[in-house]
Amino acid sequence: MNISAAIRDAAEALQRAGVAESRREAASLLIFVLEKDQIFLIAHPEYELTKAEANSFDAVIRRRAAREPFQYIVGHQEFYGMEFEVAPGVLIPRPETEILVGAAIEMLFDLPLSTFYEIGVGSGCVAVSILNAVPNAGAIGVDISKRALAIAGRNAERHHVVHRLTLREADVFEGLSGKFDLIVSNPPYIAESDIRSLEAEVVGFEPHTALFGGTDGLSIIRRIVVNAPQFLKATGFLLMEIGFGQAANVKDLFDELIWKGVEFLPDHKGISRIVRSQLRG
Repeated sequence: MNISAAIRDAAEALQRAGVAESRREAASLLIFVLEKDQIFLIAHPEYELTKAEANSFDAVIRRRAAREPFQYIVGHQEFYGMEFEVAPGVLIPRPETEILVGAAIEMLFDLPLSTFYEIGVGSGCVAVSILNAVPNAGAIGVDISKRALAIAGRNAERHHVVHRLTLREADVFEGLSGKFDLIVSNPPYIAESDIRSLEAEVVGFEPHTALFGGTDGLSIIRRIVVNAPQFLKATGFLLMEIGFGQAANVKDLFDELIWKGVEFLPDHKGISRIVRSQLRG
């Protein structure tokens, strides 16, 4: 089977499985299997796949047709201009979380020395991206998943910030001491009742502990807002990603006697996606 026929047949299989942009994904998966680039596929449509290549391509197409996320199959995802290892057990980095990173960098960049604490480090994409952009920063990142911590560690090594990132297995502020300039988190914020509205890739493969935040989606967010003040320096900041339609309820969690107001940053669709607040000090 040549490249042209392989992409055609694979795209048809993915389309039947309900995968959007099936032809693009088929081509991308063939690039992954052949270890070539898009130009090679375009220039050599007549290239005959070896038996080993055809078998490997068939295997990854079967996985994608079962709705396993593309990123888990290829093992990486680009985020904030860098490539991160991803695998089952960690949330796949998403574009809206880059807004969280950008806001954190803006807060920390001009400080001579700074420290931040990330709750739910996952793949490490947030902490590593911040540390990469702010050379004078140090961080502690926690997660309840040993597998996530291992992946975050490898990503920190890949991007040469491992010496400035301490990773610990902990739940929210469990066992924490000290105070930080910033607490940052992309916590689980999806309401359990919304599970039916999610894509098959998300429900079937991504870690539910990183997705669902209780009945209303705010269970972890509440814990963070209530407990963050004791771990922040005077006038320190809290930054969190939140879900669609949660801004009003999240704002109500902040005590005006403790926090200097609450600001929401929009994502690329205009949805209030990041909440930012500062201690009164």
